[in-house]
Order: sequence, then structure tokens, then C-alpha cells
Amino acid sequence: MAGEVRITVQPFADLHAWPAAQAKSARRSFNSEIVYRLESERESAETDDASP
Repeated sequence: MAGEVRITVQPFADLHAWPAAQAKSARRSFNSEIVYRLESERESAETDDASP
């Protein structure tokens, strides 16, 4: 991974619970789940921007 950046996010417990459960069911770490979600959203946004 080129240019890794570290950030700290402090969500409320209920906001943390959902991605934590998703990560567990997908057998990913919490961090990997957040990265996966961000990449998926970016791809979706880029696709939306490219459509007429």
C-alpha cells in the first residue's frame, strides 16, 4: 500500500457496533472493514460521477 496514513476516529458505541459486526461476519479486522467500505464507496462515487 503506497502512502499509508494513520487516523483516529472515535465513533459513538452504536455507530461502532455495526461495522464491527460486519467485519466479524466477513472475517476481517475492524480496520480492514473500514478500508473496504471506504474503497467501495469511492468506487461507487466515481461510477456515479462518470454516468450521464
